Amino acid sequence: MARRPDSPDGPVAHLVDLVKHTVPPLHPAGVPFVAVPAAVAVLARRRRWLRTPAGALALASAAFFRHPSRVPPTQPGAVVAPADGEVTLVDTAVPPAELGLGSEPLPRISTFLSVFDVHVQRVPVAGTVEVVQHSPGKFLSADLPEASTDNERTSMRIRTADGHAVGVVQIAGLVARRIVCDAKVGDQLTLGDTYGLIRFGSRVDVYLPAGSQQCVAVGQRAIGAETVVATLP
Repeated sequence: MARRPDSPDGPVAHLVDLVKHTVPPLHPAGVPFVAVPAAVAVLARRRRWLRTPAGALALASAAFFRHPSRVPPTQPGAVVAPADGEVTLVDTAVPPAELGLGSEPLPRISTFLSVFDVHVQRVPVAGTVEVVQHSPGKFLSADLPEASTDNERTSMRIRTADGHAVGVVQIAGLVARRIVCDAKVGDQLTLGDTYGLIRFGSRVDVYLPAGSQQCVAVGQRAIGAETVVATLP
């Protein structure tokens, strides 16, 4: 017996499944940015001068707020990239004071997110959230080294099951005016889970315990939750 086109295992279902795996879902924070211009485009469908830019804005917002699924690595001690983007710094630096990681330089890895990158942030290590603090500041270009200390940011410290403290800092950029961090002190975070978002253009720094091995190079492209940027000591 021939399969019906709309049967559970038919071509229509296969096409729907393919779309679900190809087109990433939208992060909830992006819904208003897509829904409003999309509604304007529909209501102004007879006014091309308004319909076209509104439709383009809705599509651009949907692309910006895309939230693709990721599969974290399983190797012990892995620290994954907290975001998609370009690795701009692989060095040592004194972490922001609010992290409570001391005044000595620690290994640091910075990832710069352009407006074309996925902008959700991922948990770099599994563990318990010990610190979450938002600090006001400037809006310098996020790819500048001084952005780590001068720009508006939200800092989070995670304590792993092995007792390692890892800091991750969301840093605003030139056009970024909003940092979203859903994690709270006491939360148990899973490696690679989404915990926040920055809009629109930003940077994320990870501060590692002394003795950690950095596994990426400046200029390398990182994939949030999947690229191993370091291993813990």
